Amino acid sequence: MLDWVTSPEAWISLGVLTLLEIVLGIDNIVFITILTGRLPREKRLMARRLGLGVAMVSRLLLLLAIGWVMRLDDTLFHLVIPWSGKDLILLGGGLFLLYKATHEIYENVEHPEEGAEKVGAERVPKVRAALPSVVLQIMVLDVVFSLDSVITAVGMAQHIPVMMAAVVLAVIVMMVFAGPVGDFVQDNPSVRILALAFLVLIGSMLIMEATGQHVSKGYIYSAMGFSLFVQLLVMRRSAKVRKSRLGKTAGATKPAADGDAAGRD
Repeated sequence: MLDWVTSPEAWISLGVLTLLEIVLGIDNIVFITILTGRLPREKRLMARRLGLGVAMVSRLLLLLAIGWVMRLDDTLFHLVIPWSGKDLILLGGGLFLLYKATHEIYENVEHPEEGAEKVGAERVPKVRAALPSVVLQIMVLDVVFSLDSVITAVGMAQHIPVMMAAVVLAVIVMMVFAGPVGDFVQDNPSVRILALAFLVLIGSMLIMEATGQHVSKGYIYSAMGFSLFVQLLVMRRSAKVRKSRLGKTAGATKPAADGDAAGRD
C-alpha cells in the first residue's frame, strides 16, 4: 500500500496533481467567496474555510467510492441524447450556478445600495444569509465541482493515496489564500462582478458538458485571467489618478489659506 512512497513517478504525479487540483478549485473558491459575502465580515473567513473543508471531505469520499463514480458514466435513459448520472449531476449544478450567479449580478448592478447598510464611515453588505444556508449551498455545488476534480485525479495518478494527498495539499493551500482572495473580491465591486461573470461561464460550461459538448476549462481560465489582468491595470490607473488629484487639491488649497492669513494681517 505504501509502495508509492519510494516511487519517483508517484511524487511527480503528486506535485502535478496538487497544482492541477488548485487550478480546478478556482471556481470553487470564487463560488464560496460570493456566497460568504452575504455573511457578517467576522464570519466570512470561517465560512470560507468551512466550505473548503467540506469540499475536501466530498472529494476524499468520492475517491474512496471511485468505482461508483466511474459507473456514473453509464447511460440511464435516452431523451434526444443519452443521459447518465454524471450528466444529470452536471446539468443540475450548472443550472443552479447560472441562477445563483445571474441573481447576484442583478442585485449588485441594479440594487447596489439596497444591499448595503452603513457601519461607521463605510457601507457593508447587509446580512441576508445564515451560515447553515450558505454551507448547504456550498455542499451542493461541491459535489458537482468534485466530480470533475476526482475524474481528473483518476486519469493523472494510479494510487488512491497519491490522489488523496494531492486533494488535502491543494485544499490547505486554498485555505491559506481564501482570506486575502475573498476580501479582495468583496472589497472591489468591479472584481466581484467579474467573478460572477466567471461563474456564469462555468455554469454554462457544466450544462454543455452535460449535453455532450466538451469545453476545455483552459479557454475559460485564460479569458478570465486576461480580463482580471486588464481590470487590475484599470484599478491601478484609477488609484494613481485619485492620488494625483488629491495632491493637486492639497497644493492649491495651501497657498489660498496662506493668502487669507496674510490679508487678515
